[in-house]
Amino acid sequence: MTNAETRVAPAEFNSAELTDLLNREMRKRWSAAAERTEQMAGYALLAPGKMLRPMLLLASAEATGGDSTRLIPAALAVEYLHVATLVHDDIIDDDELRRGRATVHARFGMPDALVAGDFLILNMVSALLECEAVPPAGVLDAARVLATAGADVCRGQVREAELVGELSCPVEDYREMVALKTGALFRGACRAGAILGGAAAEDVEVATRYAEHLGLGFQIYDDLLPYLADSPTTGKPSTSDVANLRPTFPVLVGHQAAGDADRTRFAEALSGRMPAADAHRLMRELLTSTGALELSRKLAADEIAQARESIADLPGTAAVELMLAIAELSIDRNR
Repeated sequence: MTNAETRVAPAEFNSAELTDLLNREMRKRWSAAAERTEQMAGYALLAPGKMLRPMLLLASAEATGGDSTRLIPAALAVEYLHVATLVHDDIIDDDELRRGRATVHARFGMPDALVAGDFLILNMVSALLECEAVPPAGVLDAARVLATAGADVCRGQVREAELVGELSCPVEDYREMVALKTGALFRGACRAGAILGGAAAEDVEVATRYAEHLGLGFQIYDDLLPYLADSPTTGKPSTSDVANLRPTFPVLVGHQAAGDADRTRFAEALSGRMPAADAHRLMRELLTSTGALELSRKLAADEIAQARESIADLPGTAAVELMLAIAELSIDRNR
């Protein structure tokens, strides 16, 4: 669904106000959808989310000296791509809960959920083309950036599947996978925002470096959440990672630090032979006793500190403050 006449001005870069603005625009476009394909897409899009990637696109444009006033469609485009990846990811993981409610495939069935995800990806392109005030070359570059980001997410998904059950996987290999699967959309949002805002090449690179550190810090902390919080906070079942035999960052760190006896217990927790709830309890115990939770939390904080430091000299003060706040939020989510 497109709305070429939409021209919304994010007057102040306050995260709550900007989230509300983006949610209002999303509801305007999708809440009245009558056709089934649009209804499914709207169901996925209108589930309560933080709108981090759309906010990052707008903030990156302003922080690098540009005007984000007419970039709301591009901001929504990033969310279309992000939510499409969530729809498909939930199918792969067979998760029935996302953002606190039934996943798209649990609600509408797997075949239609696959179509809904594809539909959202194509709507990303349509939304980008609404940015008529941006020079065509900028829109083309931004489209190329987001297409590359989407392709990187796919590469990251395949790499993640290759790591299933691999407790001996080097932590660096996991970091490379995260840079693709999670980092790509943070990178794409910030880079596309700077480009659409007409930023100088060096400032585009600054925004990109910020996003790379942010993406890694965000995912490391995300991997911690199942062991720090209940599913109402995480938005998905806390047992999802162990049920899918996924060696996440703290698991790899803990396994690396463990002695032989505990490594055997790590292998049992990730074997698929235990009920998921029991495996989750055992994994939490191991991550605590090996110090993996605290070490992973520190490493996430280090990445976020580098993200914050990287944008200190950008010119757009209010937008930079928002980007700093988003970075801090990524490792200070409600537990």
